[in-house]
Amino acid sequence: HKFLPRCCTHFLLSLHAGYFSALAVVLKTSEEFPSTDEFNRVELSCLIESISTINPRIEWKKIINNKPSYVYFDRKISGDLENRAVIREPATLVITNATRSDTAKYRCEVTAADDAKSFDEIVIDLVVRVKPVVPKCSVPKSVPFGKLAELSCMEEEGFPKSQYQWFKNSEEIPEDPKSSPKFLNSSYTLNTGTGTLRFTSVIKEDAGEYYCRAKNDAGHAQCAPQKMEVCKC
Repeated sequence: HKFLPRCCTHFLLSLHAGYFSALAVVLKTSEEFPSTDEFNRVELSCLIESISTINPRIEWKKIINNKPSYVYFDRKISGDLENRAVIREPATLVITNATRSDTAKYRCEVTAADDAKSFDEIVIDLVVRVKPVVPKCSVPKSVPFGKLAELSCMEEEGFPKSQYQWFKNSEEIPEDPKSSPKFLNSSYTLNTGTGTLRFTSVIKEDAGEYYCRAKNDAGHAQCAPQKMEVCKC
């Protein structure tokens, strides 16, 4: 282009650059780590940034333990997502009623036969949060003064895994008894990960009504209050 003015040469080079980039299929996503509560709608975004093939082949695979299985193939939703998902053109997968079993990695694959770079893929990591159910709580009815007492609380439905809080007479029990004047004389350890509240030496002030709450990002649930008495027996 030595006979063309500099501006025109630059324009031609831009055209060439644009032409070549259009011959590569390129994917992106607006959300690599989407999350939703169970039974809600969620989008797995797969956006085709550039492509020149008219009818590319689009496939979605669900990956669990490094094993992929089709959930969208040959223009049909299949497998785990049958009757619960749709494709929003051109390639975004919309799950209309997410369940806990949908928590997984998903791979969007686009094959474009007429493009120089004819294949691209993008992996999306979906988490479906599950609200805890009412935990099973165990509170001893009567504990001898000065003896050990263990209160337990557990539920196994919540995802992510539940954390636990204990309450006495409707007031939250702090992890460190020394942090609150009301619990200053009590000697206990509270494990918020396992739900265990363990008194090493019960005093009369430890008597009361106890209940436990399980909570995670999706919500919380609690058991009914149970009375613990401290006796000189």
